Amino acid sequence: MDILHLVDRLEEVVRESTQLPFSGLRLVDERRIWPLLDQMRISIPDEVRNAERVLREKERILAQAQEEAERVVSLARNEAARITAEHVIVQSAEERAAAIREQATREAEAIRNGADDYAFEVLCDLEEDLKKALTVIENGIRAIQEEREKRAAVSAAGETAESGA
Repeated sequence: MDILHLVDRLEEVVRESTQLPFSGLRLVDERRIWPLLDQMRISIPDEVRNAERVLREKERILAQAQEEAERVVSLARNEAARITAEHVIVQSAEERAAAIREQATREAEAIRNGADDYAFEVLCDLEEDLKKALTVIENGIRAIQEEREKRAAVSAAGETAESGA
């Protein structure tokens, strides 16, 4: 399940909960929050696995680009060796091989940069999603703790009033 969907559902539960009069506090039904938190715990490793898959894909693309560069260089060397009979042809082949090497290097670097940019973007998005989810979770926990403290204070005040009466 998508982590953002779970965060939206958690936010909906908090938004739909009863607000205490004259305060910013809400009564949240724990039975609705705990399953969402459990699903988030399950979903976050999926997001991490997706990020790892992106990194593996980046490495595969880099390896493929390196192999292609080596293949292009090898082809250039073979071509240069084949036409060494005449000086002008040899010089032309050397220039062509250098250009092919340079082009292969540029292409490999472009592929490497593209893979790095993609992995960086995916990881940044994942980081933002996780930060948002964590903020929602922390806010939910804080609200529950505050509600518990209020209930404990109200209960203690009630017991004090009963014992004094």
